[in-house]
Amino acid sequence: MNKQSDDIEKIVEIDQQRDNSSSALSAEVAVRAETAGMKLFADLVKVLGTSTKTTDKLEALKQYFASAEDKDKVWVIALFSGRKPKRAVNTTQLITWCVEIAELPGWLFGESYHTVGDLAETIALLLPETILPGQTTGEKSLHFYIEMFTQIEKQDEAIKRQFIIDSWSQMDQNERFVFNKLITGAFRIGVSQKMMVNALAKFTSLGASVIAHRISGNWDPSTTTFAELLNESPTITDYSKPYPFYLAYALDEAPETLGSPEDWQVEWKWDGIRGQMIKRNNELFVWSRGEELMTDKFPEYHCLKDLLPEGTVLDGEIIPSVDKKPLPFALLQTRIGRKNVTKKNLQETPITFFAYDLLEYNYEDWRNKPLTERRQQLQAILEPLTTPVIILSPVVQFTEWNELSELRKTSRENGAEGFMIKRKSSIYQVGRKVGDWWKWKIDPLVIDCVMIYAEKGSGRRSNLYTAYTFAVRDGEKLVAFTRAYSGLTDKEFNEVDSFVKRNAIEKFGPVRTVKPELVFEIAFEGIAASNRHKSGVALRFPRINRWRKDKKPDEINTLEDLKKMLEVYGKQGL
Repeated sequence: MNKQSDDIEKIVEIDQQRDNSSSALSAEVAVRAETAGMKLFADLVKVLGTSTKTTDKLEALKQYFASAEDKDKVWVIALFSGRKPKRAVNTTQLITWCVEIAELPGWLFGESYHTVGDLAETIALLLPETILPGQTTGEKSLHFYIEMFTQIEKQDEAIKRQFIIDSWSQMDQNERFVFNKLITGAFRIGVSQKMMVNALAKFTSLGASVIAHRISGNWDPSTTTFAELLNESPTITDYSKPYPFYLAYALDEAPETLGSPEDWQVEWKWDGIRGQMIKRNNELFVWSRGEELMTDKFPEYHCLKDLLPEGTVLDGEIIPSVDKKPLPFALLQTRIGRKNVTKKNLQETPITFFAYDLLEYNYEDWRNKPLTERRQQLQAILEPLTTPVIILSPVVQFTEWNELSELRKTSRENGAEGFMIKRKSSIYQVGRKVGDWWKWKIDPLVIDCVMIYAEKGSGRRSNLYTAYTFAVRDGEKLVAFTRAYSGLTDKEFNEVDSFVKRNAIEKFGPVRTVKPELVFEIAFEGIAASNRHKSGVALRFPRINRWRKDKKPDEINTLEDLKKMLEVYGKQGL
């Protein structure tokens, strides 16, 4: 029994290191209108996870909303917009109960898990079949299970165990997989909020932009009804509700293709957290672009409750700054990860809201007014304020595009990632639209390095080594400095996987030490000093830029090269 416990502990440790993203299932299954409850949802997830066509996913969503009961619809909207149920049981408990029911030794579960690459899927595959092909599974609804998660969260382990085992016994393999994802808090789905909004727009009489606004904000899926959420005349006023963000497309061509410079407003593209600041009902709310309510994380903003006019919503960037000059994003990370912000945090990392757009004024939606009018009113609101916690993000003055190109080269020294280029006549739209808003980012920093560790990915890459650790030279030694798992083609990932399997030196759980022979160019947006990393540096958004098959391992960059980059581009660190 002790050996089995040790095996389970090792599996738990591996699971905590991995990204439990949703595995893509292997076959496309149509959503059936006659299917009910949890099975209907599991069938939907299967279609969304296996289909590569947007039209098929959209149709599956539309059929689901036409077939499911209202309480389940509300939870699907919540789940697909990033709201997760609380984790009711831990990984150790799930593995233990699965091993008991399947009558497997812990080591065999571990080997199975390493092969499958996803905990929820491994459990679903190993549990004995209790539902025969063609047999109807339990009729319990999606909301029943999610509400039960909350009820059993603080119950004795015996009660949790009975609920989980009873649930497994009433489900087929597909339902178990989705159930396991939900119960572990690891549920994710490759569906954009825009796609879900478009499906709801086809099912209801509301426009997509109205729906996007309705499903944002601080609503609770356990108490909000479908009618309250998407009724033509909402009965509940949520003063905290933000607007959907307008997102820009990357400008891949020369800015001259945009036409006359006089038609465009240019701002710095700040490296912070995109957010909305809301003052309504004599209350202040701060939302991130990921729809996380962050008011309490930035107590310095509380004074704005008495300074901003009622019925005001601002769009801008949350940035650490001193004297209106941005500080590195790494400093902001030291603030957002804390439950309690101390006086020392406030002093060492002062936070400013760089406001650049006005979405609501005097409780009136201003998004359909042209940018020039919104900017003018925003300036009138902010210029009288003398507090350093909010400023008007400046407009970059230029007359010719080539002049702007030269200014763009100074982005990093200005604490920016490049420029935002916005059409002066543009309204504030929903989501990512082509034509009016562009982001013109500076080229990333790059460094050549060698791969030293590899680990299997998750989801459709769970059988391939696709997560890598990279090192630079420090004299005769190799020093690890970053991880990356994106940037290669499927063909290249397969080539690297083959290399790892042929050249693995040591095994540490899921990690393989490999011969330091493959050279890659890593791209990143910024660099900061870090005492939490052996190399002494931390990179911002590292990814594989290209596989340098033209370079040998002894030609890679050095730790000294990284430190020189730190001197030039980095400031204070983690």
